[in-house]
Amino acid sequence: MSPRRLPDRAVGSGASNSNPSPGQPQSSGLEIECAQVSDPGRTRDHNEDYLGCVLADTLARGNTHGWLFALADGVGGHEKGEEASRLAIETITAGFRAAVAGEPHPALLQRLVQAANIQVYEAGRAASPGGVSMATTIVACALRFDRAAIAHVGDSRCYLVRHGRASVLTRDHTVVNDQIRLGVLSAREAAQSEARHLLSRSLGNDLFVGVETSDHQIYAGDVLLLCSDGLHGSVEPADIGDLVARTPDLQKAAEALVALANERDGGDNISVQLIRVRGVERVGMYRGRPYRLR
Repeated sequence: MSPRRLPDRAVGSGASNSNPSPGQPQSSGLEIECAQVSDPGRTRDHNEDYLGCVLADTLARGNTHGWLFALADGVGGHEKGEEASRLAIETITAGFRAAVAGEPHPALLQRLVQAANIQVYEAGRAASPGGVSMATTIVACALRFDRAAIAHVGDSRCYLVRHGRASVLTRDHTVVNDQIRLGVLSAREAAQSEARHLLSRSLGNDLFVGVETSDHQIYAGDVLLLCSDGLHGSVEPADIGDLVARTPDLQKAAEALVALANERDGGDNISVQLIRVRGVERVGMYRGRPYRLR
């Protein structure tokens, strides 16, 4: 089976990218395949999720910049949620394309998400004489060599699926989750709370936002999954890991995940991006230059 590749553009506003064009991005250190689907769900009449990617289409670009995948979920209850998510993704993807060659991904993602926050915040203030409230979540994953950097704000997630087991790499920025960390609520009380989806931070509410980043070693066979809460709110990690592991075709796996979320709930927009690591080489850095590790 030949790998599938997403087009180098954003997909959103209710669109579903179910037929990526064929291709196989490669570099001396990393080989990946990817797929994405965005669906409005069973009850919503529009889609406030927005997806984007920047693919390394040459070996040199893979070594200097790598790949970027990003997903945003316009915050419900705010005005112009779909515009907020689109603007956030467009800002991040444009910034990634224009980044300095070799810039460390954790620092780059931190900078780009902050830039997206300012764009959404200022767009809300300029939307009318009194301004409007525009907000969105964001999760972004940048890959180069044998590393994956993650940045996020809000409750959109990134999972790592390894050997059929899905583990979450992000921490939901919700009021209830913060209360669990502080010992105010138990996990059982949090699961029953009506405020469990209330965000404690998101892009666009203030001029500055706390961006959480992490950096991870990746191996051949790993699958990274980015999703909005329309997926993780109704599909358990065990089901995610099992479905991805037993579905070799990555696009079919993405479609099956969305179908499962719709079957179990479907009350929200559902978006997913899947990135499978087909081949990877361990790489070290010396004075900003990569070298292969034996």
